[in-house]
Amino acid sequence: MALAGKIIERRISMAEKLAITIGRQFGSGGRDIGVRVGELLGIKVYDKELLIMAAEKRGISPDYLRRVDEKAASSLLYTLAMGSSIYSARHLGVDVPINDQLFITQTEIIKEAAEAGTAIFIGRCADYVLRNHPHRLSFFIYSDYESRVHRVMERHECGRSEAESLINKTDKKRINYYNFYTGKKWGKFENYHMSLDSSLLGVEGTAQMIANLIKIYSSETDDERKIYHEHAE
Repeated sequence: MALAGKIIERRISMAEKLAITIGRQFGSGGRDIGVRVGELLGIKVYDKELLIMAAEKRGISPDYLRRVDEKAASSLLYTLAMGSSIYSARHLGVDVPINDQLFITQTEIIKEAAEAGTAIFIGRCADYVLRNHPHRLSFFIYSDYESRVHRVMERHECGRSEAESLINKTDKKRINYYNFYTGKKWGKFENYHMSLDSSLLGVEGTAQMIANLIKIYSSETDDERKIYHEHAE
């Protein structure tokens, strides 16, 4: 696409608050792409920071939360996991698993951050958590398997077998986590505004493309977006 070749020369300036969410396959470079988009547009990026913020909010050790991060619990009712506060669950006599405490707390933090201003959210079911946000743009980053293997081998300084194991385990964990807490299928294109293959343009090219798309979206009025969506349907 021609958009990908344009150079971002100025930082984004918007009166409205945008919520940009990025889901990603392990080894696709999705996190690096999200961080780069933030650099290009001067937008705050939330990823592991959400874990630290959740730990501080609940008074729980960050190291302990890292061990349960993006792991689905199995004992809390779905309705509690998705909507009720942790306090409501306690009033009902429900022993809320730490996984669910983390998810509920991160959900609160994501919504608060999105309300505060334009931001990029990486993972954590943010596309679903912010599904009712009036100006949400959701992306999913994937890549061909060989590219992912080589990226993981280089990043983690490991052999092919270990890289493949990391990819399989991490993707499985993300699938279970996302599917459990959203009731949707992780990576399915209908759940995102756009899915992008990072192996086509690389991290920089993909980030440039997303940054340009955000700029185009932010320059349109709500009426223009409404007309576009009506024609798209």
